[in-house]
Amino acid sequence: MIQKTYLKTKDQCKVKFSIAPENAETVEILGLNNDWENPTPMSKKKGGSFTYDTSLPKNTQHEFKYLVNKTVWLNEPEADDQKPNEFGTSNSVITL
Repeated sequence: MIQKTYLKTKDQCKVKFSIAPENAETVEILGLNNDWENPTPMSKKKGGSFTYDTSLPKNTQHEFKYLVNKTVWLNEPEADDQKPNEFGTSNSVITL
């Protein structure tokens, strides 16, 4: 799930990413701001869901994926779009 909160006084949008994959010990998010080299760990919540809050510039588009247990790549089902990648799969896309 993605929640977007547009700030009136700044050119930023607060974005909250949430996902609850089965049997997940860790979930990381990759690709935001085109950074595929440095995974960002998501916080594990009671009940097994994972969240990550960030601010991203308005009027931008970002591709991203979730990495579960450092082995399974997942897309965000509620993303604004999906875009094919060089690995023959697709990335989730968020448009702000």
